[in-house]
Amino acid sequence: MAASRAVRQAASGSIRAAVVGASRENGMMMTMQQQRGKKTLNFGGSEEIVYERSDYPTAKSQEIFKSDTLCMLGYGSQGRGQALNLRDNGMNVIVGLRKEGSSWKKALADGWVEGKNLFDIETALSKGTVIMYLLSDAAQKIMWPKVKPFLTKGKTLYVAHGFSVVFKEDTGVVPPKDIDVILCAPKGSGTTVRNLFLEGRGINGSIAVFQDVSGKAKERVCALGIAAGCGYLYETTFQKETYSDLYGERGILMGGIQGAFKAQYDVLRANGHSPSEAFNETVEEATQSLYPLIGANGMDWMYANCSTTAQRGALDWYPKFEKALKPVFEELYKEVKNGNECRRSLDVNGRPDYGQILRKELDIIANSEMWKAGQTVRKLRPENQ
Repeated sequence: MAASRAVRQAASGSIRAAVVGASRENGMMMTMQQQRGKKTLNFGGSEEIVYERSDYPTAKSQEIFKSDTLCMLGYGSQGRGQALNLRDNGMNVIVGLRKEGSSWKKALADGWVEGKNLFDIETALSKGTVIMYLLSDAAQKIMWPKVKPFLTKGKTLYVAHGFSVVFKEDTGVVPPKDIDVILCAPKGSGTTVRNLFLEGRGINGSIAVFQDVSGKAKERVCALGIAAGCGYLYETTFQKETYSDLYGERGILMGGIQGAFKAQYDVLRANGHSPSEAFNETVEEATQSLYPLIGANGMDWMYANCSTTAQRGALDWYPKFEKALKPVFEELYKEVKNGNECRRSLDVNGRPDYGQILRKELDIIANSEMWKAGQTVRKLRPENQ
């Protein structure tokens, strides 16, 4: 691809230096963040308040929750990542799971001890004062009648996604009026939340307060978000977090990117390009070369550090893609906002045979030529030799 050749020509071997430099810069920024506190920052012309790790050091978070028992319900990607980070930060956290299920076995393998900090769901709920409701959205609807009676006056309901509360007409999740209801949504998978924590870093996250009965909900969600693995936090609302999350994961983060990859790959193959060339020009170069540079330096830097041929082509064609894609994104946001995406998720994901349905859908992707080619390409990476 011209962009790859252009980067090599223009940067003259500086890609590695740019990434390393960016990593060092990020490390320096993290050090600076650890020394900074709450402040108002300018994001492209709009000012927003940001809360950083230095605002809530571990000792402060421990003090804020010294009389609480954090009860984690759910041990999927997000629940596991946050629970382990909280435990490593010295917080009093217990896990409530269906006994002898697959998640129970995973929790035991992670060092949770039955009868000490690992309990069946009802026992954990009876012990918890901060109920961390991190089950899947479909499971939250199913489990709510069992959970709600334990949310007595003065307790706190914590969620990592506002889905169930925002779409209460479909989920039935209506929190009692005499408890705090708070949200911290790390902007990444639970695996990333955990890995960045172990690296001494922290992922960004959004926070929101739905009910503040104690008068301390904002402080508590900030402290809990940092202790759970976030490096900095910005404010939103339950509704905005829910809409943006559903929109993003169906759009450019996952659904849109797979659709774009497949469309470009298929056109290359239809025009006689080999699977290896089509995959390299579509996925491998994007994820291994260009995206890391864009993430580290921005799109303007990427355009400035390529040949004039690649530069001109990108500048000419991105408005065409924007024009073609915007109606799809507008339709997507509408479907999120009107609740159709919520209802579809609850319907399909709540089916008893959802596991089988999911495997079939994933098998179609995994067994497609593009991702089969990807398996071979990934094996050729130097680090995999």
